[in-house]
Amino acid sequence: MNITIENIILIGSVLLLISIIAGKTSYRFGIPTLLLFLTIGMLAGSDGVGGIYFDSPQIAQFIGVVSLNFILFSGGLDTSWQSVKPVLKEGIALSTLGVLLTALGLGYFVYLITDFSLYESLLLGAIVSSTDAAAVFSILRGKNLALKKNLRPTLELESGSNDPMAYVLTIAFLSLVQQPEQSVLSVLPLFLIQMILGGIAGFLFGKLSKIVINKIKLDFEGLYPVLAIALMFITFSTTNALGGNGFLAIYISSVYLGNQNLIHKKTIMRMFDGLAWLMQIVLFLTLGLLVFPSQIVPFIGVGLLISVFLILVARPLAVFISLMPFKMKLRRRFYISWVGLRGAVPIVFATYPLLAGIDTANMIFNIVFFVSLTSVLIQGTTLSMVAKWLHVGLPQKAKPLSPTDELLAEHPKTIMEEIVIEKDTPVVGFKIVDLNFPKKAIIAMIERDGIYLTPNGSTELNAHDKLVVLTDKKEILEEVFDALKIVQKLKS
Repeated sequence: MNITIENIILIGSVLLLISIIAGKTSYRFGIPTLLLFLTIGMLAGSDGVGGIYFDSPQIAQFIGVVSLNFILFSGGLDTSWQSVKPVLKEGIALSTLGVLLTALGLGYFVYLITDFSLYESLLLGAIVSSTDAAAVFSILRGKNLALKKNLRPTLELESGSNDPMAYVLTIAFLSLVQQPEQSVLSVLPLFLIQMILGGIAGFLFGKLSKIVINKIKLDFEGLYPVLAIALMFITFSTTNALGGNGFLAIYISSVYLGNQNLIHKKTIMRMFDGLAWLMQIVLFLTLGLLVFPSQIVPFIGVGLLISVFLILVARPLAVFISLMPFKMKLRRRFYISWVGLRGAVPIVFATYPLLAGIDTANMIFNIVFFVSLTSVLIQGTTLSMVAKWLHVGLPQKAKPLSPTDELLAEHPKTIMEEIVIEKDTPVVGFKIVDLNFPKKAIIAMIERDGIYLTPNGSTELNAHDKLVVLTDKKEILEEVFDALKIVQKLKS
């Protein structure tokens, strides 16, 4: 079946519906949903029962880049700076040195067991060198897997921030394959420009986006997520146009925004969470349609060798070397090594050699697809089991709740305080978003002229407003009064 304008909406909606329904029950059997989406795409393809012919790396790459924007931005918005800050150095080491060592180690192994040239082998190693953000976010958060100490923020930080490094290495080794007379050192300026400009642009666009979101006055709440999407794409495309790494800029910008006070922040985050899931499904379905399973069969043997070496040797060595300067128990290092999931990102990066037209592009694509498939299948289905074996998981009852969950749950320790804003209070006329309100407290309601209002970040405080504040600790109320610039004795 050929994809036409007449049937593309029907085909797409049916595949989405099948994916969502199948994903609902997949975890009962320990199957990651992303693997299921990929399989459905393959079954719907020309080699499957659907018979849909799709062979356009250009479209697949475009869908992949757009999807990664949403996935990385959503992951960044959900990243708590307080949880990431203690593991920032470890995360950066894994997402830079760890990716480089994985690419070099796996690339040299590929060079030894195949007929690829050294640069072609390193290109393949670079393509599969990063931990896939979509796979890690969806599996860790989908299973609500609780891990001891700072393991989870370390893994999420690494997976969210290492795609830029893998992208730069992929582009660098691809240029060396096309122009083998170049020196390896010739790609160093590309790496430095990409990473430095990407980091600076991400931070600056994050600050600019905060100002735009909080200062612009839109008549409809539903337009704020649309505004955030526009700012996201502006950040990515402008950074790329300047020569920086757009993926890095997107992630840094979103982490900054996720830890700031924004108007309609909950609405924006919920919208991006849904869009990230949609993009993951669309991306995996598209990549499943792009691959021809019959073409993978000849590469199963070499693909299995590469996959086993990556999972058991290249990734663990890279992790252990990267984390040498840090104090961490051995079993935690082993678990970080195991959560080296490869997913959609390597397959998207594998389309770059296809579009560049190098001789071994088709072989590289099929091997990368097989490696990603086996990684999600083997590692994705065993994360909980390995966590128990290594004693790095928390029991169900010990899973930490987010501050929002703790506040909204009907918990006996929740504290409610009614605070009146007097006429001479300095914050009269301030928007809630500008108060620097403590994150572990919320203004649940405002009583104004006998009417109860549900506030949001753009709500301005008026004289004689009575705020209904919820928190879980009495000490937080002191921070609330400080934010409101009120000198008052707390209730005993």
